[in-house]
Amino acid sequence: MARRGKDDSEAIRITTASTSREKDIAARQKRYLWSMSLRSACFVGAVIAALSGVDWLWPFLIAGAIILPYIAVVLANAATTRTDSFELRGAPGRYAELPAGPRD
Repeated sequence: MARRGKDDSEAIRITTASTSREKDIAARQKRYLWSMSLRSACFVGAVIAALSGVDWLWPFLIAGAIILPYIAVVLANAATTRTDSFELRGAPGRYAELPAGPRD
């Protein structure tokens, strides 16, 4: 049985349903792998820049290599959320309703 919030009159929309746990973890791992690959590239680039005498470039690459682990962890832990930013067609209260007929 699905859990509902305090307001049971609102319908649950499939567009706001979250992705499966496996897909969410795979997407997080992919983002983390890309971020850490970029960090490794910054570190290797800093070493190459320092050895080749490009004195202005290697400090920026080292700073990127230091900051990127924090960014990678934050991005990996960021949950994917879906927002409900539209109104369903024919939603209650959108159109005028006929009054109730006489009761017998």
